[in-house]
Amino acid sequence: MTRVAGRKIATEASRRLPEFVATRSDLSIPTRLGTARATVYRAPGSRASAPVHVNFHGGGYVLATTELDDPLCRAVAMASGSTVINVDYVVSPQHRFPHPPQQAFEIVKWIAAHGQKHGWDGSRLSIGGQSAGGGLAAAVARQALELKGPDIALQILHYPPLDLSVPAGSKPSASDKPTLRPWMGAVFDSAYVPDPAMRGHRFASSASVGDTADLTGLAPAMVIAAELDILRGEARRYADRLDAVGALIEYRQIQGADHGYDGNDDVRARETYLVMAERIRNATSE
Repeated sequence: MTRVAGRKIATEASRRLPEFVATRSDLSIPTRLGTARATVYRAPGSRASAPVHVNFHGGGYVLATTELDDPLCRAVAMASGSTVINVDYVVSPQHRFPHPPQQAFEIVKWIAAHGQKHGWDGSRLSIGGQSAGGGLAAAVARQALELKGPDIALQILHYPPLDLSVPAGSKPSASDKPTLRPWMGAVFDSAYVPDPAMRGHRFASSASVGDTADLTGLAPAMVIAAELDILRGEARRYADRLDAVGALIEYRQIQGADHGYDGNDDVRARETYLVMAERIRNATSE
């Protein structure tokens, strides 16, 4: 993405949902893959002891579309009372799998451990993401389960890709012209996980049928799918798997919507973001 395109995206995003107001500040997070840049959102009058929500943007694990989530981050910060940290993580092809989920986990661990210095309560932590960011959030929650921390009060998976072992062309949609086309899936998957044999890895494909591990103890989850999205099936399948171990808070399907619907539909975006904020507030309350 060019700098001009990036500035245009940032400007357009900043104008959406203007009723949600938050201050922004820059944050640098050390990781083994270098410093990760992030933007911290705080609602007016927020407390230094506020919970913290970590957001991972979408973009097929290839595009660094951090600024697209500006409206979401403002809305969640204002409506939930949490400090929201919007992370600019490494993307492919410069950093292929497993680097993005590994770095994402390091970032969440750092945020959980450094709240006192930076003005949030890292013990009241939630995570989430849109599209590829939702896939990363799922991978972070899985690593937290396997490595016994940090504690995550809630994970929000918003139209996530959860099974890269199945080609996009084999995923049905109720729409004749779905937003995610087979060629897009092929480009993204090849850039992110070039070896098809690795695409079923649990950190790349949380909903892979080949993963039969016991997920008891996984962070509670809210899974949001779009009715017309080719990723709806794997989101539903993963939600059912989480429900079986008591880890599903809610499965929500946005009727008549397709992948990335909140990028151009302010009415649905506002409704979804406020529901997210409510779930975050309930999960992280003292």
